[in-house]
Amino acid sequence: MKRMPALFIGHGSPMNAIAQNAYTQALHRLGRQLPVPKAILVVSAHWQSDRTLLQASAHPETIHDFYGFPQKLFEVRYPAPGSPETAERTRALFAPEATVDLTQEWGLDHGAWSVLRHLFPNADIPVFQMSLSTHLTFDGHFERASQLKALRDEGVLILGSGNLVHNLRVLDWQNENLGFDWAAEFDQWVAKALLGRDTKALTRFAGLSEAQVRQAHPTLEHYAPILYTMGVLDPADEVQFPYEGLQNGSISMRSVLIGAL
Repeated sequence: MKRMPALFIGHGSPMNAIAQNAYTQALHRLGRQLPVPKAILVVSAHWQSDRTLLQASAHPETIHDFYGFPQKLFEVRYPAPGSPETAERTRALFAPEATVDLTQEWGLDHGAWSVLRHLFPNADIPVFQMSLSTHLTFDGHFERASQLKALRDEGVLILGSGNLVHNLRVLDWQNENLGFDWAAEFDQWVAKALLGRDTKALTRFAGLSEAQVRQAHPTLEHYAPILYTMGVLDPADEVQFPYEGLQNGSISMRSVLIGAL
């Protein structure tokens, strides 16, 4: 079986799930280029827990984990099947000392379905999620991700979903395509680290001040999923950006592809 690529998708506002814009068009194009996976493992910014959990339901529900948006967004469903057997296989990859459990709770949050409905609109590929443990450091997340590499050779698409810049406190809702200068600078800094495969920069923000990091990420859960994409990188893998851009001033929509299509 051909080795699957891995993805990080900047998901931004839930409204991108039903929008028609340059970003969603890019996801549609990417979805047509990707090989068809056996299953999709999503690591979303919107599922954090006190230990790593793998969602093992055969029929994961569509979770609308937001409020204040139009009713038509709450009516969206992404009825993809789950993959309990792949979730169990994934748990088996982790070292014995790692606390990783299966759960029937959770489902597909909007960090998953808002991008999958553009990439794979037929919702016919099994999907399961893995949570972000709040007890892991970024080095710990990267190490945990590295244990998932075998899945790429087994037809599983690993997809991190978050944003490389994510500051909701200063959003400019009136300007969808605006990017603040400081947000663009942080986004470019991360892009350089990604292309240079600079693990120390990615996990420790080496070379940045604490103020720069906090301005880009008042909280870090939207950044963490990139570590699960880069953690399965092999030396021969190419790093590409299927989409680049900023929304509403302080959200990076940059998406990352590793490996060959």
